[in-house]
Amino acid sequence: MDTGKKQEFSYYAIAGNIGAGKSSLTTLLAKHFNWKAFKESVDDNPYLSDFYNDMRRWSFNLQIYFLSSRFRSQNQIVRTRQSFIQDRTIYEDVEIFAKNLYEMGLMSKRDFDNYKALFQEMVDFLKPPDLLIYLRADVPTLVRQIQQRGRDYESSIRIEYLERLNKLYEDWISRYPHEKLIVDTDHLDFVNNKEDLGKIIELIEQRRFGLFS
Repeated sequence: MDTGKKQEFSYYAIAGNIGAGKSSLTTLLAKHFNWKAFKESVDDNPYLSDFYNDMRRWSFNLQIYFLSSRFRSQNQIVRTRQSFIQDRTIYEDVEIFAKNLYEMGLMSKRDFDNYKALFQEMVDFLKPPDLLIYLRADVPTLVRQIQQRGRDYESSIRIEYLERLNKLYEDWISRYPHEKLIVDTDHLDFVNNKEDLGKIIELIEQRRFGLFS
């Protein structure tokens, strides 16, 4: 990348727990700002359904799939040199999901250490988002929105699992070293309420001008 010139594209990403509204907000912001949307692969994930049925058996396979998929996606985003918004980041894979599986005893220390080492090799080649948008939501909000979208493989997700993820998210976002915007979504309905969506857009625009003016 030519460091002597200001970049002509923007790279944004949305982070948050399962059911926080990442995919919906990605679509809405992409439409509003005329950005390309890069969504998390779900329907074609060959491990997700097996994982929710037997987390211990499939945890490492699932996390390796996500890691390689997001590494490929993030590289592709930067190479296109178009403005993009991404649904979930590669950082969440190691900081949230793999770490939680290890702490729950669902991933061995050997696999977790191997996974972290691979992540560190990958992340050195990646450009972080110009702005990370973190959707913060309490567990009741997450449960309600998960139930509303009705995905069969998510029906077995336990409240304790979401609580653990939320704690890891809060720890990670407090340490995240790059530009970030935290949006509390418990009392927002940005999908059905244009005013609520407008509040988020306004916050992002304030950061955009701060970042690139």
